[in-house]
Amino acid sequence: MKRNALTILVPLLFVYSTFISAQEKTFNVWQGKIPGAIDNPSLKEETIKTETGAERVKNVTNPTLTAFYPPKEKANGTAVIICPGGGYVRLAMPHEGYDVAKWFNENGVTAFVLKYRLPNDAIMQNKSIGPLQDVQESIRIVRRNAREWGINPNKIGVVGFSAGGHLASTAATHYNDKVYDSDATSARPDFAVLVYAVISLSGKDVHVGSAESLLGKNPDTKLLESFSNNLQVTKDTPPAFLVCSQDDKTVPIVNSINYFLAMKENNIPGELHIYEKGGHGFGLGKKGETESNWPDACKAWLKQRGLL
Repeated sequence: MKRNALTILVPLLFVYSTFISAQEKTFNVWQGKIPGAIDNPSLKEETIKTETGAERVKNVTNPTLTAFYPPKEKANGTAVIICPGGGYVRLAMPHEGYDVAKWFNENGVTAFVLKYRLPNDAIMQNKSIGPLQDVQESIRIVRRNAREWGINPNKIGVVGFSAGGHLASTAATHYNDKVYDSDATSARPDFAVLVYAVISLSGKDVHVGSAESLLGKNPDTKLLESFSNNLQVTKDTPPAFLVCSQDDKTVPIVNSINYFLAMKENNIPGELHIYEKGGHGFGLGKKGETESNWPDACKAWLKQRGLL
């Protein structure tokens, strides 16, 4: 059954009226039954801490968007959906989600942090498309409600870190995939920001953990190629800004390089910034290494594209 956009709009208008004053508000991505979901009461969402004390979220069964709204005098009509990383097994919500949203707010951009479902056969009929369903619907929610939320429907981007970068690049290359029953609202992002992103799930440069979490241990070759997003770039792929560091020992920088080269081959505007230091998981780049310059470079790129 097709979803009724008006049905979705009514509860979200209430959300809008509350979060514009509180600046942030969390709401469900799906109203009612989640597409392809399997009920499994034994699987509970949990927040854990790493050895360094960093918080990570696991076992997400109900995806949410947390909206961060910029001050009215700064708002410029641009919006982003942010996808934190975590190898498709956990989500680094604070430093690859909330902190990033606040940075975008400082630059007048409305930000939505997506807590997407993590691939799991126990709660999904097809785990390979679960996260894509969540990010497509998130883009559609923002676009459906753009006028009410003071957003330009043609300035909605996706931002992703690590495995969240894979999800963001999937949104940028698989936006026409019909992975659930929806209305005609476009799921195509207008731009993408991909930070130390997993992009390819095939070949020697794959991040094995992300590939196995999303597709299983022995996926079909065609499925691997389909989700190797550097192979899915076309002339209609949105512009992208890519960031990585040469000393990244987790996700080979060839992931970003190959995506950028595919963009160049298809005459898609974009920038690729490879920093000498930074490793992996640096978020906004507060380590003090050379990667710390990427937010300023991104800001300049967004401004040059008329997004700030």
